[in-house]
Amino acid sequence: MKTNFSNTTTLVSALILALLAPIASAESLIIRNARIFDGESEQLSAPSDIYIEDGLIKNITNVNKTPQDIETVDVGGRVLMPGMINAHAHVMLQLNVLESLTSDAYYYAYTATLAAKSLLDNGFTTVRDMSGNTFSLKKAIDRGLIPGPRIFPSGAMISQTSGHSDHRTAEAESRLLDSGSRSNLERMGMTIVADGRPEVLQAVRENLRRGATQIKIAVGGGISSYGDPLDVTQYTEEEIRAAVEAANNWGTYVAAHVYNSEGIRRAVEMGVKSIEHANLVDLETLKYMQDQGVWLSPQVMIFEQELRGMNADQVAKQQLALEGVNQLMTNAAKLDYRNIVFGEDMVTSLEGLNLINQELVRRAQWFTPIQILRQVTSRAGELCMLSGPRNPYGTVGVIKEGAIADLLVVEGNPLQDISVLANPADNIRVIMKGGELYKNTL
Repeated sequence: MKTNFSNTTTLVSALILALLAPIASAESLIIRNARIFDGESEQLSAPSDIYIEDGLIKNITNVNKTPQDIETVDVGGRVLMPGMINAHAHVMLQLNVLESLTSDAYYYAYTATLAAKSLLDNGFTTVRDMSGNTFSLKKAIDRGLIPGPRIFPSGAMISQTSGHSDHRTAEAESRLLDSGSRSNLERMGMTIVADGRPEVLQAVRENLRRGATQIKIAVGGGISSYGDPLDVTQYTEEEIRAAVEAANNWGTYVAAHVYNSEGIRRAVEMGVKSIEHANLVDLETLKYMQDQGVWLSPQVMIFEQELRGMNADQVAKQQLALEGVNQLMTNAAKLDYRNIVFGEDMVTSLEGLNLINQELVRRAQWFTPIQILRQVTSRAGELCMLSGPRNPYGTVGVIKEGAIADLLVVEGNPLQDISVLANPADNIRVIMKGGELYKNTL
């Protein structure tokens, strides 16, 4: 895809968007008098100071033991926690289903800038983007041109023909007859269809070439795609192994979209490290995942949402996935599944994206506040770190010396009441990303 933005348009857009980013930068900063949730501990620390330098946490000590001549933010004994991590985001995919098939790159990009700002406003300082052409958006955020979370991009999700990346409708010509028969999502680089080992290898390598930190494939049916029921198993063992080998050669890993147990087992057996969704998994397969140390990335709210532009078959698939959520989460809680992370998978709706903190409250049906907090901080951070040398940032999701200074100051105690995080406008008083104050309402 070739998209030519004029220099004038690019400059004006960047200047306008930069005005939306109220970030204050300081090389050194001290946060004083904070009770710390470090991403792991079940109890808050005693009132402490955190010394931040060059975007990193340099020192954590007792109040008044740090230098007095450095800019300070006194949080008055409030809770300080790591910036939250959304381990299954789609920043570029907030157009409704019909718009996504007809819009140009400009509209995708303008919508994505609002999505990125919404995520940061909600306290998410890092996202693992699990399908979408986010590479330029990531670059713009990293350079400070627009506000948003740091992005661990997967690039285009890869699937077989008639898989979750194939958004052609039934009347579209076969690709055997027309090699150019691709959906708008493919042309925009949001998804890619690849069949057989050579094409899968090429698709993975294209994403890695652009800067993917991990790879996502689809090994089972999806809701928003047209030609793939949720019970089907997709990609052969050889095709999955090809993706895993190509990712491993770059020191990173493969995540797989799949709902059913057969697809999950095939993926895990071939070396996939993260399973996305898994709504229809049985208990035995979930135990198998746990024994193999595989990461589980489930979601709740997205299956309750009305996804705009869907047909009757897609609605039926969404209902089937929703019916499986309770059993999945109940079993995960029963197993005390350690490698479980927070993600929201919100697509087609900027309005829905603004409400994703409610996902934390939804999980309270099955998990305790400390479990949910770990899912959205340290556990999700560990999953991001699985990218190894492809990680362009550093350690996220924890408050410890050497970690990136992504921090939230919270009104109330989320260890006792997770719902305080569901009102970020009022209860997240400070948002710091990489040592820079994005929000401060103290």
